[in-house]
Amino acid sequence: MAEAWQPHDDGINFHTRKWVRPEDLNANGSLFGGSLLKWIDEEAAIYAIVQLGNYRVVTKLISEINFEASALQGDLIEMGLTATHFGRTSLTMRAVVRNMITRKRILTIEKIVFISLDEDGHPTPHGYSSITYNRDRMPHEHPDTGTIRLRLPSA
Repeated sequence: MAEAWQPHDDGINFHTRKWVRPEDLNANGSLFGGSLLKWIDEEAAIYAIVQLGNYRVVTKLISEINFEASALQGDLIEMGLTATHFGRTSLTMRAVVRNMITRKRILTIEKIVFISLDEDGHPTPHGYSSITYNRDRMPHEHPDTGTIRLRLPSA
């Protein structure tokens, strides 16, 4: 039986919630692991973009994944990520996913590594060593053309 999560024990500082829908289920009627991993990878990419200030990031590594519990249709799950290490061209993070209905931890991934790339697809130094909690690093130009300015919220 998976242990119930406690808000203070997972060290996570970035949260996204998903509603488990019929298209997210496996043949057993529970959350399909592939759907969950897709959501984690997408959220980790967004987190890496914000932390590294670069739209061009790619998944380098996802460590062992141990499913501790599951979710059913209609359950709400919460995914959390936190940066654990800034390398010269990389960002390593930890992920925790929990079921908000059952209060059980679904999985923990100790290591997800993203690499910052330049325009030619080569690893490039990002220059950061600490987590940001605001959007100051968020890129403000379109990643394909570099010329279209993304709209910023008006003051």
